[in-house]
Amino acid sequence: QVQLVESGGGLVQAGDSLRLSCAASGRTFSSYAMGWFRQSPGKEREFVAEIRWSAGSPYYADFVNGRFTVSRDNAKNTVYLQMNSLKVEDTAVYFCAARPVLSGTYYVPRHYSYWGQGTQVTVSS
Repeated sequence: QVQLVESGGGLVQAGDSLRLSCAASGRTFSSYAMGWFRQSPGKEREFVAEIRWSAGSPYYADFVNGRFTVSRDNAKNTVYLQMNSLKVEDTAVYFCAARPVLSGTYYVPRHYSYWGQGTQVTVSS
């Protein structure tokens, strides 16, 4: 059974940092790409970042603008999203997801096969 479990969300002030984690289990993910998405009330789920377990440069949404960094620890089957200089508008539920590398487009949510339950990030002013 595939499981993606996010952690690390919380309530912070604008300008602070958070590191989200996504622990993957239940299958071999070497041929998968891991994405981070977010969704706030009344808005569609939007792409944040993606990284592959194998080599290759990560992808970032334009709004990240150098503030976030996605990384992975293959030994732990864990993907991270380091978020710095957080803004109020970064408030959302953050999800990690997995898609087959050879299938789909990195920024399209429906192309991802597996999803975590999400972790809330709230940034106050």
